[in-house]
Amino acid sequence: MGNREKLLDGALQCLLEKGYAGTTARDIASAAGVSLAAINYHFRTTDALLDAALRRALDQWGDELQRALTGGPDLEDQQERFVAIWDRVIASIAENRSLWTMQFEVVTHLGRQAAPESPWGAAQVEAEGALAALFHGIDPAAEPEVARTVGGLYQALLAGVVVQHLVAPQRAMSGRDLAFALRTLCERLSATST
Repeated sequence: MGNREKLLDGALQCLLEKGYAGTTARDIASAAGVSLAAINYHFRTTDALLDAALRRALDQWGDELQRALTGGPDLEDQQERFVAIWDRVIASIAENRSLWTMQFEVVTHLGRQAAPESPWGAAQVEAEGALAALFHGIDPAAEPEVARTVGGLYQALLAGVVVQHLVAPQRAMSGRDLAFALRTLCERLSATST
C-alpha cells in the first residue's frame, strides 16, 4: 500500500474515532505511519485529504446501507417488507455507530462549504433513486419525479431514525412504529382530502 492509500486509511480512521473537527494533520500522519510532508505531497492540504476521506466514508456508509437494505426476506406483503428493511437499518445503526455518526459530520462539513452541491449533489440524486427502488421498486429512469419525492421522503425518515437511535435508542422508532405512523398519517391525509 502506497503513502496515498495509507493517508486515506489513516484519515478515515481518525474521522471515525475523533470526528472532523477533532482530527489534525499530525493525527492522520501518525495513524498512517507516514510523515506530515506526505499529506502536502499527495493532497496539497489537510482539508483536501479529509474531503477525500469523507468521500470514502460516504462510500462505506452507502455500502453499509445497501447491505442493510438488501439481502433480507423477499416479502410480497409491502408492510412486512417495509418493517423488515427498517429493522435491518436500525440493527446496522447499532452495529456501526461510528460510521452512521460520521454522516452527520459530512452534512455539517458540506453545509459550511461555499458550494455544498458540487460533488455531492449527484450522490443525493442517486440515493433518492436507490431508496425508492429498494423500498417500492420505483424505476428512477422511468419515474424520475416519483423517485425523487419518494426517495427524498425515505432520506428524511432515515436521517431522523438515525438521530433517534444515536441520541436516545430507548425511545427510538422501530420498523413497526414507522409503519404504524405512516399508515396513520395516510389515513388522516385521506380523510381530510375527501
